[in-house]
Amino acid sequence: MSRIINIMFLTLLSACNYDYQIVGGTETITEYVEVEGETVYVYDTAVQTVYVYDTGIDDPGEVWVDSFRQPASVDGVDILWVIDTSGSMYRYDPELMAGIEAMMTALPESGWRLAMVSNDPTAASTEAQFPLVPGDDIDDAIAMYDNINRGGREEGFDATYEYITNNPYAATWMRSDAALLVVFVSDEEEQSDDYMINVSDFTTWYGGLRGGSTFVSSIINVEEIDSVCERPPNSIDIGDRYMEATNYFSGIIIDICADDWSTGVTDATHNVEPYEEWPLSYIPEEDSINVFKNTLLVDPLEWTYDSIENKVVFLTIPEGQSFIEIGYRTLDVIN
Repeated sequence: MSRIINIMFLTLLSACNYDYQIVGGTETITEYVEVEGETVYVYDTAVQTVYVYDTGIDDPGEVWVDSFRQPASVDGVDILWVIDTSGSMYRYDPELMAGIEAMMTALPESGWRLAMVSNDPTAASTEAQFPLVPGDDIDDAIAMYDNINRGGREEGFDATYEYITNNPYAATWMRSDAALLVVFVSDEEEQSDDYMINVSDFTTWYGGLRGGSTFVSSIINVEEIDSVCERPPNSIDIGDRYMEATNYFSGIIIDICADDWSTGVTDATHNVEPYEEWPLSYIPEEDSINVFKNTLLVDPLEWTYDSIENKVVFLTIPEGQSFIEIGYRTLDVIN
């Protein structure tokens, strides 16, 4: 399981390789970008890094950026598993139940609620089971899964919308002051065609809920190069739309063919808690590390680098909803 990294534009302020800053743009660059002038920025989609070339120096800078959105402090978390209920999914029932049990175990002792619905919007719109709560166990989860309304439509985004917006039962247990985590599970591509025709329709709507304390994880067919399936998934079954939405929310993507989903869903559970530290993707040149909050440089007195565990530790915890970026030159070879 790999963490999804969001990249921002970088610029050099002088000939010093370590003197750079975040200058704006969107949280994710999706294509090559070149800027005219003394400095040229090129985002390499193959390795998810930004190469910064300055014509005034012999050694072009190469800066990697790890980033995340800091969760807001909230009162508990509502969790919705949106599950493909088509016939082909029954083979994943053992992994599904093990994953849900791992999530329930990783959650705090109080404050959480967890429900399951079908990714068929019609079925989701009438689902009316009380959520799992602290004290419930895997037997309760199995009972809920066995009794959810089922359907054959592969429309996870629309099903989420139908349940949260148009199903009166959802309002009886979902809380406006809690974080919201949606976990999509499907062995086919997302196919919404009513409300969420474009992925941006979903990310805009969903991202506006709970004051932005919204999180997404996906358990789906990944690209063939990353898949652990014995037989590569058909290209039409790769969950590109699910992955795009999950990346937008800096969530966790799990290969549905993995034997064990527990580590991934545990990571997804921890994502709703404010970060006090952040592991780096590569070994950095320590003097090159810069931390940015909402594109502004953070005072080095507010964080420290732990070289033993290769992570940045925040001495001043970033406030909720701030966008944190950690830039550094890496000692590793990025492949």
